Amino acid sequence: MKIRPSRDRFPFQVDRRTTLNASPPAVLALGFLLLILLGSVLLSLPVSTQRPIGWFDALFMATSAVTVSGLAVVEPATTFTTTGQVILTILVQLGGLGIITFAVLAAQSIQKRISLNQQALALEAFNQTNVGKIHQTALAVIKISAAIQIITILILGLWWTRHDPWREAFYQAYFHVSMAFNNAGISLYDQSLRSMVPDTFSILTLSLMIILGGLGFPVLLDILQKRRWTKLQLYTRLILLGTLALNVVGFLAIWAFEANNPATLEPLPIGEQATAAWFQAIATRTAGFSTMSVVDMHDSSTMLMMMYMFIGGGSLSTASGIKLGTFIVLVAAVFSYIRHREEVVIGGRTISPAITQKALALAFITSVWFVFGVMFVTIFDGHQPFRSVLFEVMSAITTTGMGHGITPELTRPSQAMLAVLMFVGRLGPLTLVYTIARRTRSRIRYPETPFQVG
Repeated sequence: MKIRPSRDRFPFQVDRRTTLNASPPAVLALGFLLLILLGSVLLSLPVSTQRPIGWFDALFMATSAVTVSGLAVVEPATTFTTTGQVILTILVQLGGLGIITFAVLAAQSIQKRISLNQQALALEAFNQTNVGKIHQTALAVIKISAAIQIITILILGLWWTRHDPWREAFYQAYFHVSMAFNNAGISLYDQSLRSMVPDTFSILTLSLMIILGGLGFPVLLDILQKRRWTKLQLYTRLILLGTLALNVVGFLAIWAFEANNPATLEPLPIGEQATAAWFQAIATRTAGFSTMSVVDMHDSSTMLMMMYMFIGGGSLSTASGIKLGTFIVLVAAVFSYIRHREEVVIGGRTISPAITQKALALAFITSVWFVFGVMFVTIFDGHQPFRSVLFEVMSAITTTGMGHGITPELTRPSQAMLAVLMFVGRLGPLTLVYTIARRTRSRIRYPETPFQVG
């Protein structure tokens, strides 16, 4: 008699057909964790650093790169050699494109079967309904990403040869385009991209990279395939309109809030004010670059930026946050309740209760992680300005990477908490809960009861 281990007791099970059966969240979590550990080893090697760094600093920087966050405990430009900086970009590329893409390609390249759970994971990630299209979509994601980045590197590299040697110009273009498209926000320049504000062409080019990376690959694929607004999926149209609205509103709001601030925009000519405000609005929601002193911005701007961090970018994108699609569903659910509608309707289409519940759960769990992170950091670093702690923790859980510069000054427990929040934020708080909790299906149905809320 052959005894098969219980699936409830063992998360991994290998049969004679070499099919690896594991819960999709476990595959994602393990993939990101292994990549972080490998990256920390590579970044701690002597060939990667100009001066020795501790294992914790290497682990933190690897976590920041893989989760495309951008928070740093060391200065990348002065700490890492060219080899170490290239390793950072590779980790960012792998983390940005996602473990799913490479896992699916590897599994199908060696002609191994993937389990039904893994197929469901890939289908949900790539917004597909046909398993046969997973491989094709995964390849398209890599091709599109490579094409966009290579073309932009060539354009910016040639543009920057006006004032830098060609090798330096193209290397800087390679590094910053990689960080912009993958929404990582790590820069080799002092004070992020503040010195680049007068160069409108470079600012607009990098902001376009951030936008494209933050839209999400399902949106990019839909645009390339349909090429007409009327033929685009409802989700694609809503993400494009939502992105445009948030970018324009954020640009105008930051410009208005900071125009008279002598520490940020006031000293700049009006053209540079517009450039700096535009890029700051774009980078706040998805990437961690900055074109002005974030710590010196008014509280109104800080609150707006934290809201934008919380929303994030599109699904299956290099951005994080709760995702723009989640935010749209939540807004639609609120309007449906106000109008006494039993169904959540967007664009003449009904959103299923399961999607609405998922959106509510994701927003709630992200908020809980944020509050817990703030409480934890204040316990060990209560001397830090509370405003800066709020901003730093929100930046970590949403993997934005924009900060008030207090991360290197924090104690090890607080830095460890930020690293955990970056991992949770990239993996997805809801996915992490699925990984920890055992999913059980009950056939018992209970009677409804009145319950007061609000």
